[in-house]
Amino acid sequence: MLTADSIDTMPQKPGVYLFKNRAGRVLYVGKAKDLHKRLCSYFSAGRDQAYKSWLILRNAHSLDHIITATEKEALILEGNLIKKYRPRYNVKIKDDSNYPLLKLDITNKYPRLSIVRRMKNDGALYYGPFTSSSAVRSTLRLLGPIFPLRKCKANELPKRSRPCLNFQLGRCLAPCCEDVSPEEYQEIVDQVKLFLEGRNRELLARLRGIMQGASRELDFEKAARVRDQIRAVEKTVERQTVVSSGMKDQDVIGLCLSGKEAGIVILVVRTGYMVGTKHFTIHCEWEDSRETMESFLKQYYRDRAFIPSEIILSEPIGDAALIAEWLSARAEKKVSLSVPIRGAKKKLVSMAMVNAKNILRERHNAQQLALLEKAKSVLKLSRIPIHIEGVDISNLRGDLCVASLVSFVRGVAQKSGYRNFRIKEVQGIDDYAMIAEVVKRRLKKGTSPDLFVIDGGKGHLSTAKRAIDTLGLESPPEVISIAKADRGETGAVDKIYIPNRKNPLMLSPSHPVLLFLMRIRDETHRRAVGYHRIRRKKRLMESELDRIRGVGPKRKKELLKYLGDIQSIAMAGVEEIKRVPGIDQRTAETIFDYFSGRSP
Repeated sequence: MLTADSIDTMPQKPGVYLFKNRAGRVLYVGKAKDLHKRLCSYFSAGRDQAYKSWLILRNAHSLDHIITATEKEALILEGNLIKKYRPRYNVKIKDDSNYPLLKLDITNKYPRLSIVRRMKNDGALYYGPFTSSSAVRSTLRLLGPIFPLRKCKANELPKRSRPCLNFQLGRCLAPCCEDVSPEEYQEIVDQVKLFLEGRNRELLARLRGIMQGASRELDFEKAARVRDQIRAVEKTVERQTVVSSGMKDQDVIGLCLSGKEAGIVILVVRTGYMVGTKHFTIHCEWEDSRETMESFLKQYYRDRAFIPSEIILSEPIGDAALIAEWLSARAEKKVSLSVPIRGAKKKLVSMAMVNAKNILRERHNAQQLALLEKAKSVLKLSRIPIHIEGVDISNLRGDLCVASLVSFVRGVAQKSGYRNFRIKEVQGIDDYAMIAEVVKRRLKKGTSPDLFVIDGGKGHLSTAKRAIDTLGLESPPEVISIAKADRGETGAVDKIYIPNRKNPLMLSPSHPVLLFLMRIRDETHRRAVGYHRIRRKKRLMESELDRIRGVGPKRKKELLKYLGDIQSIAMAGVEEIKRVPGIDQRTAETIFDYFSGRSP
């Protein structure tokens, strides 16, 4: 583990620092205006040290640094190193294969548009991500008739003797066999880039200029073709919503943080029109919305072909001035960052945040549904266990027997479905009979769950299954049990018992279904033990005085204060009891009679 002595030689200059583990793998990359001062902050916080710093220092074994001429250079180098090493503790945009992109390979002499699932560092331009495959294909179909790029799938331009059907339909210039100059084709590529970047006003102005030039040169066929392009683009613009009266190019970025995952939505506004949205999920080891937003900006705009003049954020960031300077240099124009607190911009930010929250919710729901589908397959269930209830028993040598029931719906704990039971029908220690009693009592009330998870072994499972069968339900719930791993056995895992299976199901320790069932079991056990402790504590607090009419908590307190204990009160006479503050003649006689009648 690193110590404060490790940074004594650090220079007081701007640069980048890299924390590494024992194997030499980079854990975290950071930048600083003053390396020595920044790294000192990791060790000087003491008990108030941030969780982030504590986590990095706990796992770091060595520290490297690179000096730069300016803080801006450090910012650029930090981004490049994060992209290269993908450090564990840096915020990272998830490469989610669920979200397709459009790729325009501008390194090719005659580029084409294609749908891809992953962004690569290959010099091509990527647009998206799109919400679904149908959305990206719809965009591709829209672009086909307007911008006649080649449609052939080969990376290199194929050599053909005659053009394909797309040329006949006016959807391709057919550079494979027609005389199409790179300059003429590049003009179409530039138009596609403007369209996909949402710069439709600029695109329309360029197309009108081309149409007018073609008319002056009496090239009426080309002018008519460009006129059709203009009309098609104008139809697209008509469907867009005006959100800014200033006719500005803006990116409105909303962030929602939940645990170690953040959802980010960008509302893309071009010349005052909302032209689309982009959404991302980000993994972060600690909940810090400011750092998450800052890291996202540095990663997202690092490779963007177009950067708007105004970026509106839902969260303030620490290096706003430096990042704005960096973005301005990349865009070759002034780029401003702002966090609105009222007005139209605040409404846009709120809209982005609502969508970001929805992205996380949909992602979580999809993950939970996939987990439940996996559980159905692994546990050999007849249906997906949307509603699961866990059952456990708790008692102390057969005394104060209780049971708990917890409810999980779509993989999430539903506290409104939690229940506690006092065992009524079973005397002594008989966990099997108690499980049967609880299952029957539960199924006689309300809708049945899809699956019961019993904390126990094969005997508990058999008892619960018989209890369910005796009720003769039209659609009975299925049931499994989960028993803890054998103590002292190396590599042992919890055992899952399934009806009509002789041996328990043994899943790997990291199997998501096993971890899910263990979570349900542990939550059930926690609640059962907690309820049993409450009952024991309540009994310990009870005394003989609680059974005497007219003696409430206040009089009970005074009696114990002045007479000492129950034994002394039982031996006291009426006059002695009456001297206790708050005790009148009648109450004193009642107390005396109670203890006199109790004595043998």
